[in-house]
Amino acid sequence: MLKSKTFLKKTRAGGVLKIVREHYLRDDIGCGAVGCTACGGAHEGPALEPQPQDPASSLCPQPHYLLPDTNVLLHQIVSAWRPGTGASVASSLRLPGSLETYVEQEQGENANDRNDRAIRVAAKWYNEHLKKMSTDNQLQVIFITNDRKNKEKAVEEGIPAFTCEEYVKSLTANPELIDRLACLSEEGNEIESGKIIFSEHLPLSKLQQGIKSGTYLQGTFRASRENYLEATVWIHGDNEENKEIILQGLKHLNRAIHEDIVAVELLPKSQWVAPSSVVLHDEGQNEDDVEKEEEREQMLKTAVSEKMLKPTGRVVGIIKRNWRPYCGMLSKSDIKESRRHLFTPADKRIPRIRIETRQASTLEGRRIIVAIDGWPRNSRYPNGHFVKNLGDVGEKETETEVLLLEHDVPHQPFSQAVLSFLPKMPWSITEKDMKNREDLRHLCICSVDPPGCTDIDDALHCRELENGNLEVGVHIADVSHFIRPGNALDQESARRGTTVYLCEKRIDMVPELLSSNLCSLKCDVDRLAFSCIWEMNHSAEILKTKFTKSVINSKASLTYAEAQLRIDSANMRDNITTSLRGLNKLAKILKKKRIEKGALTLSSPEVRFHMDSETHDPIDLQTKELRETNSMVEEFMLLANISVAKKIYEEFSEHALLRKHPAPPPSNYEILVKAARSRNLEIKTDTAKSLAESLDRAESPTFPYLNTLLRILATRCMMQAVYFCSGMDNDFHHYGLASPIYTHFTSPIRRYADVIVHRLLAVAIGADCTYPELTDKHKLADICKNLNYRHKMAQYAQRASVAFHTQLFFKSKGIVSEEAYILFVRKNAIVVLIPKYGLEGTVFFEEKDKPNPRLIYDDEIPSLKIEDTVFHVFDKVKVKIMLDSSNLQHQKIRMSLVEPQIPGISIPPDDISNMNLNGPQKKKMKFEK
Repeated sequence: MLKSKTFLKKTRAGGVLKIVREHYLRDDIGCGAVGCTACGGAHEGPALEPQPQDPASSLCPQPHYLLPDTNVLLHQIVSAWRPGTGASVASSLRLPGSLETYVEQEQGENANDRNDRAIRVAAKWYNEHLKKMSTDNQLQVIFITNDRKNKEKAVEEGIPAFTCEEYVKSLTANPELIDRLACLSEEGNEIESGKIIFSEHLPLSKLQQGIKSGTYLQGTFRASRENYLEATVWIHGDNEENKEIILQGLKHLNRAIHEDIVAVELLPKSQWVAPSSVVLHDEGQNEDDVEKEEEREQMLKTAVSEKMLKPTGRVVGIIKRNWRPYCGMLSKSDIKESRRHLFTPADKRIPRIRIETRQASTLEGRRIIVAIDGWPRNSRYPNGHFVKNLGDVGEKETETEVLLLEHDVPHQPFSQAVLSFLPKMPWSITEKDMKNREDLRHLCICSVDPPGCTDIDDALHCRELENGNLEVGVHIADVSHFIRPGNALDQESARRGTTVYLCEKRIDMVPELLSSNLCSLKCDVDRLAFSCIWEMNHSAEILKTKFTKSVINSKASLTYAEAQLRIDSANMRDNITTSLRGLNKLAKILKKKRIEKGALTLSSPEVRFHMDSETHDPIDLQTKELRETNSMVEEFMLLANISVAKKIYEEFSEHALLRKHPAPPPSNYEILVKAARSRNLEIKTDTAKSLAESLDRAESPTFPYLNTLLRILATRCMMQAVYFCSGMDNDFHHYGLASPIYTHFTSPIRRYADVIVHRLLAVAIGADCTYPELTDKHKLADICKNLNYRHKMAQYAQRASVAFHTQLFFKSKGIVSEEAYILFVRKNAIVVLIPKYGLEGTVFFEEKDKPNPRLIYDDEIPSLKIEDTVFHVFDKVKVKIMLDSSNLQHQKIRMSLVEPQIPGISIPPDDISNMNLNGPQKKKMKFEK
């Protein structure tokens, strides 16, 4: 025992409590060096490498371990070291908490100085300790610090010490590591003789005072994808007024980066602006050309009616940076031999980043990762450093890695710790598994899924009962039987939150043994399930509901097409087909009832790629065909989810995990209402039912596709559906489904929310026991927050995968002309949808190095007049589609207008000779003066 403190404390009841605090130092922590006899058997946990790999350091030629101080560990360890390029890194060294290395804080010494001294003592102890191992042992510990005083004191005490830069520069075998050093001082990296561009950020103390007094507002900074000079700040808190604040112009954005937590100052009403309709991308090469930025900012300012003005502000300080490593490409400098280059992130919401690298020629044309270090006031762009080379642009593996990293999708292989909790193979159902479980293997159950589906979550059955009623069952894979609360498998599933489906790849939430085998309800094998069984009459009215854990044996695994063929066939009358027909008949009644209650039937163009069996490149692109059987399965999944939601809320009114879909604010519908009005149609949006009825009535005999376009546009007006804990909210309504309560129960293989719901339902029916976290509403709210984030990121990753495969498709297909419909009109562009491919794209009418046409934009109608031609939403046009590879930073599908013909704007159908789409032109090199 090092020391003991005793003090007395008076309790609320008036008693006296004696508190004794004892401080112990452990003497059983070894040094970690293999073969050290002095430490005896105290070598639990990871050991140091017996002989560190020779890092070929000119400063320290002998084998050595590195001991970085805290700041180096925080700022440099991820950047500057990677396995196999240096000595064993400090994380392997376990600083002993023994009597020899414990350091007390001295009088007048601050905590930081005490910590520095403690690390020096540990470094010295290690060097002396390692010498005792053997007389010929040359191993030593090198102390790495960027603190000048700390380094000087270490050298005085005989400890080999270097700055991070000194050590990394000495690694002759890995000269590229110098590029990975973080730029720690913003001031030290300012552009030479650069003038001040941005105002100074206020210190945190002043920001907190300002937020408390109401002078400033705190919120999350969201950059725009379409306009790099515009952003919004979503204000934290319950204040409905000024919930969303617009920022326009570089100086008002003031060096904030997407997802940063910022403090904003509201501008006077006379300076408020309307959201801009201009599409602006940062394509300038000259990083200091601020005058041009000011010219572009003028484009944002247009004469608008006062009701369109929104609260407008400026960033006065950063409360929390939410930087992450960014994927993208190097924009090599025009100046020959220059080490300073611009990096263009794949995410258009992130500004370009200035980095220094000696490997520009190697990195050009490759996807790389860069980290931001800081953003000085006199630099147009933030400073950063190179982290990792991912591979060549356009390669499928590289681009897939980029979109997974950019959307924060956990995709590393499952660890051994996680895999250790999987059942041992061969696996079979035991008597213990059958406890609290019904045997339903005699029922004629089948599954209906998309082609190629291996993670089959759900199966169905329908049979007539002796009393003339129908028994309908939804049987869901019992994933919660295999994933027990709190173990490594459960924690990893919770972290991933959802399975992510890319065009050619599936990133599983649970290991494949569960997702594609033991939990998948494949036919002709016994599987554990969680069943929801209803007794219904022939009008689809529920008479009884039963929930039970079960064991089933599916009699058929069908695709939607196969199930449809059975239902439509005049010759098939087997049990499976009879069951499917019964389900389909009931599903139609259930859907009719839902729609009568106000459920929305919206539309979203989904595409399916047909892949070449050898190259796996897309050879065809079609919109997905939806059959009656798609709707049949959907109806019973919705019914099961609603039934389960009611049950778990009944049992756990404070701890039920539910899903809600908030009603959109009226302003969201403006674009839909205006678009319909331009076609002399009225869309009512006061309730979901009136919207659904308006959409049903919005038909045009001469324009049959109009109704689909309106439903696509209505989908864009919707809010995001979210998970929530019932004890933390009082609005449960699901707007899109017109249901007062809803949850997710039917896909536990691919959604962690469903696993929690299964656990709640199991406890509710007495089939399983509870655990503390399940009835902790704050823990449940945290789980919901992560699930909402993961689901949103999964959606974005899936869209990015479709976009990339669409590029591959048009790369091989070449240039095509197709009919399209206008979805939105912008100030300088139209956004079109091509029904044949389910593809959306933007046709720009202002291009660099070309005379600008006369454009008149009317937001009220909305319409865009180009020369003498007027474009309205839903107008039919013809566009040319091609892959534009002229900018390798962002290869994209480019669309150009073919019809209607506008001189100087439209491209004649057979004229593509002047399009340079094959790649970037070689730049003329400037010589550095």
